[in-house]
Amino acid sequence: MKFNLSRRQFLSYGAVAVASAAVGFGFSGVSRKLIKHVPGFRPDPPYVFNETPNQLLDLPEGFVAHAFSRTGEIMDDGLWVPGKHDGMAAFPGPNGKTILIRNHELNATDKIIGPFGWNNEKLNLVDTEKIYDLGSNKLPCLGSTTTLVYDTRTGTFEKHFLSMAGSIRNCAGGITPWNTWVTCEETVQKKEKTYQHDHGYNFEVPVTTTPGLAAPIPLKAMGRFNHEAIAVDDRTGIVYETEDRHDGLFYRFIPDEQGQLAKGGRLQALKVRDKKAADTRNWKKGLQKIAPWTYEPMPVSEKMAVEWVDIENVESPKDDLRKQGIEGKNAAKFARGEGIWFSGNEFYIACTNGGIAQKGQIWRYIPSPYEGTTREEKQPGTLELFIEPNDSNLLENADNLTVAPWGDLIICEDGSKDQYIVGVTPEGHTYQFARNASNTSEFAGATFSPDGTTLFVNIQNPGVTLAITGPWADIRQRHLTV
Repeated sequence: MKFNLSRRQFLSYGAVAVASAAVGFGFSGVSRKLIKHVPGFRPDPPYVFNETPNQLLDLPEGFVAHAFSRTGEIMDDGLWVPGKHDGMAAFPGPNGKTILIRNHELNATDKIIGPFGWNNEKLNLVDTEKIYDLGSNKLPCLGSTTTLVYDTRTGTFEKHFLSMAGSIRNCAGGITPWNTWVTCEETVQKKEKTYQHDHGYNFEVPVTTTPGLAAPIPLKAMGRFNHEAIAVDDRTGIVYETEDRHDGLFYRFIPDEQGQLAKGGRLQALKVRDKKAADTRNWKKGLQKIAPWTYEPMPVSEKMAVEWVDIENVESPKDDLRKQGIEGKNAAKFARGEGIWFSGNEFYIACTNGGIAQKGQIWRYIPSPYEGTTREEKQPGTLELFIEPNDSNLLENADNLTVAPWGDLIICEDGSKDQYIVGVTPEGHTYQFARNASNTSEFAGATFSPDGTTLFVNIQNPGVTLAITGPWADIRQRHLTV
């Protein structure tokens, strides 16, 4: 079956999907409940899920996956692989190798193993001066990043080690043009009880193959809020940030000195120029509260001019940046901003529970040619709703995302039932690429190797990283037919 609907028709609001576009590359059905397993990767023993040997992924024919760096393994620095693998990015390493930096979404009190062991018995292996928050009552904060080295030419996993420590709930983050990873805390935890410092910041982690901890410098000027992810425009050095709240803002940070985030800058929030405190969520209930006599959700593909409003008191001791932006400055409201990726001079932003059915939206932001300058009001950036399927068979609660070498979005789901890696073509059509066959834990951290041969992704619980390879060259043709 060829796709023969226009993007606007296919993704129109409230429409029931006809002949679901979630084609599974050899999955034998179109409904999530009917999709059957296809031959795929089986992990080497003794690693098992659900107490029995089980394949981790359903994959298209011809694709295979290599699982590595599992929670509880001993790393090259003698520490444990922490649990709750989350956001991740790939960087070019020496001799053609790939360096991965991976987040771990842990608190101080989680009953999941952290890098220092169940009883923190391995704290003596690290320089504790480089742990952001050692906590009280001998409970160091367990959120962290690990760095991994992988050779895509041989499919060989070579090394892993702890690279940043002492934060909490390291959810996602983003790469920078100056070759670092910015890891984000999804929290507004204050200094109290277990915690010796305020949390809710970003931290920068260098890309290296040498084991050791990064200096834990909170990037306070970038704002204290429920961070999810960041993306940087490599032309301007401006950083764009998502906020994982039901009424979150979309921020940009203009650094005082490009590439030097710790030296400060200006935090701003996006405002739709012609809509006062625009509600982009398209929640029917929410819109009716504002204007109960009408219901006009934001349509797909309509470009809206934007402006940016300054945000003050960015360390936000009362966790009120959202209120300041929406009520005080008419900034736009977003439904749980999560993954963001910069590609082709535009940004793609996942809003996890946006849309009439609250199944997720993908927004696109195209910066002004004069972004961040006094001239941008003459040719403003534009915000556009790229897709809003409103059908969990097409997309269910988009989270982390990346852009594939051939231009499709690759999205990690974080829904309530089966979890998929979902592709979206530039035309807005969706397809299911992979299914978590082991449990219902979310996918996270999808990222392609610099050479384009390998898709790396995490299954959060129990934490494991996967390297997926196969015939990427034909993928665009394969998803157009059943």
